[in-house]
Amino acid sequence: MSDDSHFYEPARGHGLPHDPFNAIVGPRPIGWIATRSNAGVLNLAPYSFFNAFNYTPPLIGFSSIGRKDTLRNIEENGEFVWNLATRPLADAMNTSCAPAPPEVDEFALAGLSPLASRVVQVPRVAESPVSFECRRTQIIELQGVNGSGVGSWLVLGEVVGVHIARHLLKDGVYDTAAAAPILRGGGPADYFEIRADGLFKMRRPAWP
Repeated sequence: MSDDSHFYEPARGHGLPHDPFNAIVGPRPIGWIATRSNAGVLNLAPYSFFNAFNYTPPLIGFSSIGRKDTLRNIEENGEFVWNLATRPLADAMNTSCAPAPPEVDEFALAGLSPLASRVVQVPRVAESPVSFECRRTQIIELQGVNGSGVGSWLVLGEVVGVHIARHLLKDGVYDTAAAAPILRGGGPADYFEIRADGLFKMRRPAWP
């Protein structure tokens, strides 16, 4: 069988109009992270390198490419809130990713309302139907194969409080599609929306 594929070694460049890596590893859930500085300034920013990593305790994490305000705030006080980015909130989420200086409150910039959390001191996005209150567990500087830091930091946190809008619970089961979450695709501007017509089911196979 012939190998009709485009091959490249990332260190030597991809040779394409746009780096395909983000498009291949995608679409990816969005880490819409709220933090507060010790001076009291709120920060809200989306991260496309985000996911969940453990059930018990529930652990989530995101990667900060560069030392951004979100990372510095979590280093200061160890708290953050993840908020679900949905299709109705897409424009506000996009506004919150503007490269604003540290003294700018992205809640206000994006026209969003901070709502007090139950466990942590960082507020959640009132307009978002789902939020996780989190406490930092680890901050790890990522490294290449040569052992050198790459200027990105993986931030992991334990979910210590969960908020779910009641209309998303159908007979006690969370309805993913009803929340209309958006996901980050590839290219400079691609996003995807989860819809009910994209649902299919598979059960894990039993082992005799």
